[in-house]
Amino acid sequence: MRGVVFTGDSKLEIKEFPDPTPGPGQVVVKMRSSGLCGSDLRPYRSSAEQLGARTQIISGHEPCGEVMELGQDVTNVKVGDRIMVHHYSGCQKCEFCRTGWTQLCQSSYQKVYGSGAHGGNADYELIESYMCVPLHEGVSFEEGAAIACGTGTAYQALRRLDVSGRDVLAVFGQGPVGLSGTFLGAHMGARVIAVDPVPERRKLAEESGAWKSIDPNAVNPVEAIYEMTGGRGADATLDATGIGEVRANAIRSTRIWGRACLVGEGGTMNLEPSPDIIHRQLNLFGSWTFSTVILGELANWIVERDIPLDSIITQRFTLDKAKEAYELFNGGTTGKVVINWD
Repeated sequence: MRGVVFTGDSKLEIKEFPDPTPGPGQVVVKMRSSGLCGSDLRPYRSSAEQLGARTQIISGHEPCGEVMELGQDVTNVKVGDRIMVHHYSGCQKCEFCRTGWTQLCQSSYQKVYGSGAHGGNADYELIESYMCVPLHEGVSFEEGAAIACGTGTAYQALRRLDVSGRDVLAVFGQGPVGLSGTFLGAHMGARVIAVDPVPERRKLAEESGAWKSIDPNAVNPVEAIYEMTGGRGADATLDATGIGEVRANAIRSTRIWGRACLVGEGGTMNLEPSPDIIHRQLNLFGSWTFSTVILGELANWIVERDIPLDSIITQRFTLDKAKEAYELFNGGTTGKVVINWD
């Protein structure tokens, strides 16, 4: 089978790997769509030395496809089932694994697929059967791939923030996660302010339901949000950038008694706890992806409300064009980008 590996310094190769064979409790998934995630760009841009063993590991952690082969004792899925992959494995004994939060498992069994084990940018993927989440018939494979990380991450963050039609929601960063936050937040009824310096991404945000958009290179985004809200500030804010200054701006633009959530990975942040958080009675959340239960919930939520999730998918490639896909995605102007089969 073919698989995409990052080789360092914004380069990749499509290599040949043996077709996987499932062991007990495992399944082989025939890939139908695999999404590109902003968190892919850090390893993609890293040097070969920084990547180390990852230069031999198939990339991609937003897989969606069909069950092709079952290992011994697999009973929760059958051949031909349409599934999304929850891209983590764990001990299946701890409180986190038992509730579908496998990424929080503290044991040596915990792996992130696409970095610690072969991921979804391949013709087939070998996974543990409990990583399979049923894909509703009303959701396409490429929509399932989006849900399997970026859009799912945004949805869980909005759940943590308890976003509703009562809220003004400010979303900092309009890459795939932030754009999903804007899109879903608008469908939840919030008035969404989208913040991003890239004109193409602000335009996408506006087309996806944003009430207002802000270019943080043209104006102070904190001051702009207070002006747009009559001096009150945003009821809820979401940072999807992982950039220290942007994170701080998201928190400082949140109103007294408001809620702020950080989902952008990496980096650092400098704040003054008393004036920025304590004296404004803020609720500050960190949110890392989602559980298997939330993954399935989002797919059903999309169908029940007839939400056109495919509208945030802006580019589609085939596996043989993975190089072009990542080069375009690395430019930072796209919405969701996916690799499709068939």
